[in-house]
Amino acid sequence: MMIRVDETNVTLMAKMAKSLWTDIDVDEYIYDMKCAFDEGKEITYLYQDEQGDYLGFIQLSLRHDYVEGSESSPVGYVEGIYVKDEHRRKGIARKLIEFAEEWSREQGCTELASDCELSNTLSIDFHKNSGFTEANRLVCFIKSL
Repeated sequence: MMIRVDETNVTLMAKMAKSLWTDIDVDEYIYDMKCAFDEGKEITYLYQDEQGDYLGFIQLSLRHDYVEGSESSPVGYVEGIYVKDEHRRKGIARKLIEFAEEWSREQGCTELASDCELSNTLSIDFHKNSGFTEANRLVCFIKSL
């Protein structure tokens, strides 16, 4: 079952997000999520099993700017997807992606996009197995001035 993240469960979701994005500050993330609720920029849904346990989440947005490899706008975008380690390989992530596809269609999108780090081979394999096509590889640079 998909449960939308709101004020009542945002802390639980933020703790799961820390497992995905290890460098986040949980309190700052909770604040950012609450701002996102107010602005309507992103939505996040938790995956809940029959026992009421939260096993993962998907964070989605609509991107109106250019999305690498896209041919339309807006594009549904998977900002993050996470399933707890002990519940992986049970089809939960696939259900989360199917949910993202339906949500994106409801928003008028004809494409769904995502990204991951080049070194995250598990995520790359998951995306390819979920029907995504690799659009590009990118190395980012920065120089202090």
